[in-house]
Amino acid sequence: MAGPAPRPIPVRRGHLREAAEKIEQATGMRVEIIGGKLVMSPSPSGKHAGIVIDLRDTIRPGLAATHEAYENVSVPMPGDPDDYSIPDLTIGPRAFKGEDGWLLDADAVELAVEVISPNERLKGINEKTTWYAAARVARLLQIDPRTGTWSLFTRPGEGEYKAVVHGKYGEDVPLPEELGGELTTTGFPLYGAQPGR
Repeated sequence: MAGPAPRPIPVRRGHLREAAEKIEQATGMRVEIIGGKLVMSPSPSGKHAGIVIDLRDTIRPGLAATHEAYENVSVPMPGDPDDYSIPDLTIGPRAFKGEDGWLLDADAVELAVEVISPNERLKGINEKTTWYAAARVARLLQIDPRTGTWSLFTRPGEGEYKAVVHGKYGEDVPLPEELGGELTTTGFPLYGAQPGR
């Protein structure tokens, strides 16, 4: 059974990071700060986590030597480290592996991947897409196991992505060669579907 959809929690500005850390410690939930609001996400389902693992394992061998695939790395809004997102998978510089900090600058992110949760609402999805565009993350890939579809957003500017390509499971995602080239989506599961059916 799916958990509740991510939800924003109002907190006074200036205390968001402290509140996020306390909530994470107390609940174990993933907490992001998107547009000045705390957004809590329940632990991912097995299918959600499985897609992230499969993506990471598929992408890593084809990455340029200067890149690495990271899970649950925080990406701050430029100029506001208290406003940050935590993509399910982030492709960024391999050198980040040697850093003590937990924030990977948005301009260093080559690809952010978000796997949509079962109960996620369109408003929340759109807000997050706008956030990544405003942060100028080069590429955002959304995988939606509710519908068996994906969307690749590129060319951020003026608070929006100027280009988007949509596809469905079984159709390859067109990534540049330094990110491994065409990314297969064959075999990704759908929420609610039983394996082997």
